[in-house]
Amino acid sequence: MVQNSFEAAATQAKRRGRPRSYEPDVALRQAMEAFWKTGYAATSLDDLSAATGMNRPSLYAAFGDKQHIYVKAYRRYRAEMRDAFRPILEADGPVRVVLRKTFEMASEVYLAGPDGPRGCFSVVTAASEAIADPEIRKQVNEAIASLDQGFTALFAKAMARGELRSDADAAALAKIATATIHTLAIRARVRAPKSELRALIDAGITVICGLENRPKRSKREA
Repeated sequence: MVQNSFEAAATQAKRRGRPRSYEPDVALRQAMEAFWKTGYAATSLDDLSAATGMNRPSLYAAFGDKQHIYVKAYRRYRAEMRDAFRPILEADGPVRVVLRKTFEMASEVYLAGPDGPRGCFSVVTAASEAIADPEIRKQVNEAIASLDQGFTALFAKAMARGELRSDADAAALAKIATATIHTLAIRARVRAPKSELRALIDAGITVICGLENRPKRSKREA
């Protein structure tokens, strides 16, 4: 859809004798960064023009109106996050190690940003635009379901290896893991200290996996 819109815009520009001066993929990422920082309502078309270096007619020609730009930017975000997290979630390794790597990587993403911590684009979207916009709500629900499925598969493998109780509910544990991810995002966006995020990660792993079995210390060691 983005490519088709861009081709149409490029054809119109060619007819006017004006060369293309932007790359649609780069422009969409710049729009994504703008929306991620301030959300849909607080990001104006002037803000998007400034972020992408495109004037309004060019933005409309390439991506559609503001709502279409937002949806496409959010899809771009989802694709990037999916590509980044899938190798970690699907890696072979102890469930505690995989969980910690996933949570720590999420924290790094949420704490990063050109102007400081910005949290998760999905959480920002769920708290605002998903309420009134059916298409955006559908996208957010799909993102949450995809994360739940990834964690469910991870915990099912851990149960088969004996790392989690055989009667554990992998799907329920997955929702707790997803909730931990989203809580990390919220706390990061409001500038919670890293120590607080690390403590949350530790607590989330303990809730999901239980306390680690540690060798008992002797009375002399105690």
